Amino acid sequence: MAINPYFDQKVRAESKMYEDIIIESIKFYGTNVYYLPRDIVREDSILGDDVPSRFNSSYVIEMYPENIDGFDGEGDLYTKFGVEIRDAVTFVVSRFRWSQTVDRYDNEITGDRPREGDLVYLPMSRSLFEIMHVEHEEPFYQLKNLPTYKLRCELFEYNDEQFDTDVDAIDNIEKDFAYRWQLTLDSAGAGYTEGETITQTLTNGITISGEVVRWADSDYTIWAAHVGADDSAGNGYNFHEFTTGINVVGGTSGTSINVATVVEVNTIHSNEDNPAFETTASDMSFLNFDETNPFGDPR
Repeated sequence: MAINPYFDQKVRAESKMYEDIIIESIKFYGTNVYYLPRDIVREDSILGDDVPSRFNSSYVIEMYPENIDGFDGEGDLYTKFGVEIRDAVTFVVSRFRWSQTVDRYDNEITGDRPREGDLVYLPMSRSLFEIMHVEHEEPFYQLKNLPTYKLRCELFEYNDEQFDTDVDAIDNIEKDFAYRWQLTLDSAGAGYTEGETITQTLTNGITISGEVVRWADSDYTIWAAHVGADDSAGNGYNFHEFTTGINVVGGTSGTSINVATVVEVNTIHSNEDNPAFETTASDMSFLNFDETNPFGDPR
C-alpha cells in the first residue's frame, strides 16, 4: 500500500524549522573551530597523494563534537617507536551554515561540501584533526531533507605541510616542526620577511628556494623550510643544500645577503638516540646468530 497521500513529509516550513533547531542547538552546545581547506600542490598520479600540501586559509564555523565522553580512537599507545596519540572525533556541522560561512563565492573552497583531507582545528584542545570521511546522509531524510554533515576525523600527523592561515596557533606548527635550515648571515641588512621565498643560485646554476618561517635580525639568522630546487624538470626531486659564501635573495623584500653558516634543524633530534644505536650496533653484540638462535632474535 502506498503512503498516505494526504500527508506530505516534505513541508518546507517544517523542514526549515527543523534545520533552524539544529543550527541553534549546535550554537548552544557546540564550539567554534577553524576549517582549513587543503590546497593540492602536486598530486601523485599513481597513489593519488599530495605530500607537499598547503593550507592557505581558515574559516571559523561552529561545530558540535559528537563525542561527549572524550575523544574516540585508540587513545595514547606506548609502542617500541615511542608514544602514539590516536585520537578521533566526529564533528557535526549544519549544511546551511557550511554554505553560508565556508562555501562562498569569495572563499578558496572549491567543493560544495567538506572534503576528505581538509583539516579542522579545535582550539579547546589545541588539536588539529584531518577529515577522513564525510557522512552526508545521517540522519537519513527524516523530513525528506539532509540538514547536517558529519565529519569523522583523526588526529593530524604533521608531515612538512605549509600553513599560512594568519592564525598563530596553527601557523606556529609549521614554524616549530617543519624540517628547517638555519642560515646565519654576514649582516642584518634591510631584513627579510616571514613567509617570503628566498633563493640561492649555486655555482652549477641550480637555484635553491625555501620559505622563511622565522627571521631574527638580532643575530642575522634565517630559518627556511620547504626547501627545493629548480632542477629535475622543475619538480625539485634532487637533493641540494644551501651553501656558504653565496647570497640569499628575498623574493618579497629584495634583500640579498651573504650566507656565513648553514645548519640543518630537526626538532626531534633531542629525542633521538641515533649515536647510541650506531655505537651499540657497530659490533652487533646485541644480536645472537649462533646455531641455537638461527633467526637472530634479540637475547
